[in-house]
Amino acid sequence: MKIIAVIPARYGSTRFPGKPLADLRGKPLIQWVYEGVKKAKRVDRVLVATDDQRILQAVREFGGEVRMTSRRHRSGMERVAQVAEELTAGIIVNVQGDEPMIHPRMIDEAVLPFLKDRTLKMATLKARIKDLQELIDPNVVKVVTDAQDFALYFSRSPIPGLKEGTYLRRHLRLINIYKHIGLYVYRRNFLLKLTKLKPTPLERAEGLEQLRALENGCRIKVVTTRFEVVGVDTRGDLERVKEQLKVDRK
Repeated sequence: MKIIAVIPARYGSTRFPGKPLADLRGKPLIQWVYEGVKKAKRVDRVLVATDDQRILQAVREFGGEVRMTSRRHRSGMERVAQVAEELTAGIIVNVQGDEPMIHPRMIDEAVLPFLKDRTLKMATLKARIKDLQELIDPNVVKVVTDAQDFALYFSRSPIPGLKEGTYLRRHLRLINIYKHIGLYVYRRNFLLKLTKLKPTPLERAEGLEQLRALENGCRIKVVTTRFEVVGVDTRGDLERVKEQLKVDRK
């Protein structure tokens, strides 16, 4: 069963235009992501999906494989699906194009359930929340799962709901509360069907595309990882990643 990773990379980011081409220690940001994904043991092929000729050229210059996609896509999922239509693969991995420090083992962890369960259509990752600020930050998506680690719900609000103050802090230490890490694995045919469905009420309310799958009855496996990702949404985030790379290399 062939497994292909697709990295959506859009040039026109509102908060950070041209983000995939931003310089990070002598290499464009997208190259860091590409090289990290290439190290995953369970991925057979890696492609970048972009809407801009400048990104296309940059990926070709560092030897990466890249495809042009429509500028009309509303999400990375739709961009990945366009590329998946032309691929012969059983499984498609959607890796965010703004996470230069992604660990290849995260990808392998998310893919593994598909090798054990032929009925599985979609999987993603979660990591334990250890900081109260992350729990209340709407930019950090939270997830709750059932006893078999299938998603019950994703939200920008704190879930499960806990009392405030010292009680909340105590529970953060005592129980496992998780944040969602936006790396997705799909059966190719399911991904193509999912992107043709209309956005759902909860998806629109939360601004979370994975809720479209839940609202249409799909079970999403959520694998726990100990690895963290650092997303680059702003130039300030990029500077923090640069500093972290200095620490990691000491």
